[in-house]
Amino acid sequence: MKDAIAILTGGGPAPGMNTVVGSVAKVFLNNGYRVIGLHGGYSSLFQKSPRISDIDFQFADDIFNRGGSAITMSRYKPTPEDFDQRFNLDFFKQNNVKLLVTVGGDDTASTANRVAKFLSDKKYPIANIHVPKTIDNDLPLPNGTPTFGYESARAEGSNIATVVYEDARTSENWFIVAAMGRSAGHLAFGIGASCHYPMIVIPEMFNKTTITCDKIVNLVISSIIKRKVMGEEYGAAVISEGVFHELSSEEIKKSGINFSYDDHGHPELGKVSKAHIFCEMIENRIKEIKLKVKTRPVEIGYEVRCDVPIAYDRQYCTLLGFGVYDLYKAGHTGCMVYVNNFGDVAPLFLRDLQDAKTGKIPPRLVDINSHFVQSIMRHVMHFITPADYEAAKKYVPNPEAYDFKKILEWE
Repeated sequence: MKDAIAILTGGGPAPGMNTVVGSVAKVFLNNGYRVIGLHGGYSSLFQKSPRISDIDFQFADDIFNRGGSAITMSRYKPTPEDFDQRFNLDFFKQNNVKLLVTVGGDDTASTANRVAKFLSDKKYPIANIHVPKTIDNDLPLPNGTPTFGYESARAEGSNIATVVYEDARTSENWFIVAAMGRSAGHLAFGIGASCHYPMIVIPEMFNKTTITCDKIVNLVISSIIKRKVMGEEYGAAVISEGVFHELSSEEIKKSGINFSYDDHGHPELGKVSKAHIFCEMIENRIKEIKLKVKTRPVEIGYEVRCDVPIAYDRQYCTLLGFGVYDLYKAGHTGCMVYVNNFGDVAPLFLRDLQDAKTGKIPPRLVDINSHFVQSIMRHVMHFITPADYEAAKKYVPNPEAYDFKKILEWE
């Protein structure tokens, strides 16, 4: 029987999923292996009869440039009982599987770490290599290397945001744009910076104060007033959905939304329009202070997850796929594959990245003090400073309440 590898995809989709799967398949097929796709994410490892697809060259070549994932995905998170009682070792034995390749984001990486530990503790001779993906760009890769899918999502998100900004200029409205990003604001900031949005709100900005609904609203109002002082009646703000994850239960109640939660305990933000929520809160404040502004909500989320990957991600994902083979042949397991800007491949061992207490892979946050972020804030974003107080009194009696740095307690 041929040696085989199995591939599963977890979490939500990102541009480049199929490119990675196709590249992994091609390189292993070329070297005489059987390649099996496991449908349903990690749930497939704990079923007696998992749904599988044999991947041949034609299949791999056909999906290579497509968005989405031909191997169906899942956010399934196995329990300790799953590992103790339901791990399907027979699947690996009966199919002569030597390597499990997992493709996913932070939750999938954390579960990959659990799988690696389990296999090691049980002394099962199955290697495990993880390929890091997420449009959130929040996995801790060295030297600022992006996770695959991020650049494609940022590119398509920026296309949408550019059209929205032109609409704002044309109609003299303000658009409130919400962008995906559960724990980090990379996507929202990347889109806002690319499109010169006058206000960007991400969780990392609240590094010295607690996130509240009022502070989120006041940051946007600060930008609206500043633009009025400048003589501009239009604009757009992009807000990361991640600010909701940092709100307390009391603050979430203020938003008026009752959330359901996914298998990982995260609010299912995909079931509600964050842009609508933000826009409603801002609209209420606008009416309260009697500003003459029209606002409109726009969501940037599922529209970018299954987009066709741009050339950068197709090349990057190709190297990641080939890197899985290189690491496996070098004897590595329990690691993520890392490819630097020069195309060099190296293992990032999950045990070294995990939180010592939780075993989870901690997210990479936006470095709010970096030159890039500070430059965008200084030269692109518009907000009230003490120099604007006098002119801003034409619109509000208390402009200091909308001072950007005071809101964030940066001074």
